[in-house]
Amino acid sequence: MQLQDYEKEHAQRIRSLGAECTLFLKRNGDFPLQEAGEIALFGSGARRTVKGGTGSGEVNSRYFVTVEQGLENAGFTVTSKYWLDTYDALRKAARENFMRELQEKARREHKMAVLEYMGVVMPEPDYTIPLYGEGDTAIYVLSRISGEGSDREAKPGDILLTETEIRDILALQKKYKRFLLVLNVGGVVDLSPVQSVENVLLLSQLGAETGSILADLLLGKSFPSGKLSTTWAAWADYPTVGDFGGRDETRYKEGVFVGYRYFDSVEKKPLFPFGFGLGYTDFEVSPGALRREGEEIFLKASVRNTGVFPGKETVQLYVSQPGQEIAQPWQVLAAFQKTPVLQPGESCELELSFNFRDLAYYDEDDDTWTLEKGTYLLRLGSSSADTRVAGKLLLNKDAVTLDCRACCGKPDFKDWSPKPREKEKTGMVPTLRFRAKKCKRERVVYRLGGETDLITEELSDEELALLNVGAFEDKPGLLSTIGNAGRTVAGAAGETCRNLREKGIPALVMADGPAGLRLSRDYTVDEKGVHPVGDTMPESILELMPKPLSWLMSKLGGGKPKGEIHHQYATAIPIGTAIAQSWNRELAEACGDVVGEEMLRFGVHLWLAPALNLHRDIRCGRNFEYYSEDPLLSGKMAAGITRGVQKHPGCAVTIKHYAANNQEYNRYNSNSQVSQRALREMYLRGFGICVRESAPLAVMTSYNLLNGTHTSEQRDLIHRILRCEFGFGGIVMTDWIIPMGQGSSRKYPAPNAGKIAAAGGDLVMPGGKNDQKAILKALKKKKLTRQQLRVNATRVIRMARKLTEEQNNSKFGMRNSD
Repeated sequence: MQLQDYEKEHAQRIRSLGAECTLFLKRNGDFPLQEAGEIALFGSGARRTVKGGTGSGEVNSRYFVTVEQGLENAGFTVTSKYWLDTYDALRKAARENFMRELQEKARREHKMAVLEYMGVVMPEPDYTIPLYGEGDTAIYVLSRISGEGSDREAKPGDILLTETEIRDILALQKKYKRFLLVLNVGGVVDLSPVQSVENVLLLSQLGAETGSILADLLLGKSFPSGKLSTTWAAWADYPTVGDFGGRDETRYKEGVFVGYRYFDSVEKKPLFPFGFGLGYTDFEVSPGALRREGEEIFLKASVRNTGVFPGKETVQLYVSQPGQEIAQPWQVLAAFQKTPVLQPGESCELELSFNFRDLAYYDEDDDTWTLEKGTYLLRLGSSSADTRVAGKLLLNKDAVTLDCRACCGKPDFKDWSPKPREKEKTGMVPTLRFRAKKCKRERVVYRLGGETDLITEELSDEELALLNVGAFEDKPGLLSTIGNAGRTVAGAAGETCRNLREKGIPALVMADGPAGLRLSRDYTVDEKGVHPVGDTMPESILELMPKPLSWLMSKLGGGKPKGEIHHQYATAIPIGTAIAQSWNRELAEACGDVVGEEMLRFGVHLWLAPALNLHRDIRCGRNFEYYSEDPLLSGKMAAGITRGVQKHPGCAVTIKHYAANNQEYNRYNSNSQVSQRALREMYLRGFGICVRESAPLAVMTSYNLLNGTHTSEQRDLIHRILRCEFGFGGIVMTDWIIPMGQGSSRKYPAPNAGKIAAAGGDLVMPGGKNDQKAILKALKKKKLTRQQLRVNATRVIRMARKLTEEQNNSKFGMRNSD
């Protein structure tokens, strides 16, 4: 296998960055190892290591290094081959039986298995295999996978450990001198039955170099320096206030008390708190001077490496708000900063900052962002469970910072809130005083309409409608459903309208994400365009099809290749949760840089990522591609990714899924009921941060409804909040709306292209004849104006011209895949 230079460079970058996304949950000093030697390797992820989730997260890399391969490449001798071989055979049989049962169930219920069970998780099977392997060191790699289309479940083999896993992990802890439990997972697993294990490493899912990264960590060539981006608790300790998994209605009754905001506020101790993580060394964090510049708050912190290994520490600043007039979490993350590498005994000074205005809450009675009078406590520490008061902010009166409008409807409930905790005595700490009359009060200008390009005046209604419906497939099929319908780039998710190129309107090419570009590896080219060679669909999709259809789809677009076969190998980067665990904006930008360079190389204009919905519930099947339970951390990471991609000419991101998309069950038709306050403070905040800090060029709406209306049809969401409040200036597209995916039994109607266009949505993806008809029908019935259609088309035209021109003028010129 001969790698090209860019593949080598990108692989090395991911390998060097990956360790920073990992962390010890527990350690006793047995690791790192002094040298490679005999090692006994067990567990579901030892040989079947997971590099990322399923669905849109499946990246067709040229290669992937498993844990077993990574250890052997580093010089280790794996002494447990019998166990690995036996497990492989058992798992293969269990997988075949599991898929056969799903297909039979779908047939009985007259459903398509590929749509009904997309992303379904096979629980780990039970088995008894002797734990034989020579050497003093053993590793058990626990893997879990999830993905688009299905949610996780609190059952053994998924969120919970199986009896087999518990038995074997505890036995290995007793048997070997050195034992390490490695978590090759994309989400939380309840580790309460194995708390006696002394070394637990959260490796996560780090893309193509996952196995190599672990080997480097074991030998001390790199070191963990990550922190948890979501709270890890025993399953029984997670809140049950809000709904999850309801078919038609999902009520976010917990309001703003999500993740650590809940655990801290009700004084419930999780297994491992938000922001927690250990490396090979220890640190001492001390607060320093507190100062202000206008409304910007600055707090210094000194950090000293008190251990014997090099490492990095992430200093976190939380704020406790007054909470007298409105229920507030015990503390919320306000700022964070990571140190450079500190050698043993070395120190550094950091200065963390945030804007006082960012501490305002959303007042639903007045539709204002308001700073509550009283005392704000600044808490400095290394996790949400390890903070101490380092300063105070005093505000003499309530201060309104921004006047808004009520948007997006209301739920049929009032938010839950816990009993307030008693505030502790703080002693003498630095204090800053603010006067309400000094806080600037601003008002959002809800402007009407938008700009129109002259060319749109000359276009017919039919042509304007075409520009609003993607590449206009007459009958979008299964390839479009799973985002694989490119005509210009093999395996691309879709394109914009190609029918008006003679009028100087080029098409945009989109590729799925979020763990790298999802494209076909091999393809041919002729006068009709590109044709994938071999499998055009992810393995997780093909498995769910009857064998004849699976064979047909594997050959679709390929068959026997004619002409020269070209190649395009994308790099699988770490999953979103892993990137967030680095707590490093520069690392996120570096991952985006890898993706952007490959977009330019292959001729992709829009990457359908990053995804920054919150980890509202650990059962959400797509949490692996989302960043965190905290909107600040999510927004900052997405902004870093965006900067990395968009530094490349003609390349842009599509932040998604806008908004309140936090479960996969009935994802096309589920109604998320969310209060105004929770929506703005939690589920929209990360999008606002990303838009303001990095100016992404595209946004994708979500499948779900929000308070009774599809997000893609909400002018409040798209125009008033996104464009007027956040200042977004790019294009807004839908997620891939396919009639065959909507189902026949549903409470709410499917999204309508006419309503989407009227709401200011620029692209209905992947686009079809019925979508164009719906837009023309809305025009005829005056539910959509031609002016709005021109505004939508103008945004698409200008974006297409900008990105295609920039790519054509770049160093690559034409796309270069080989």
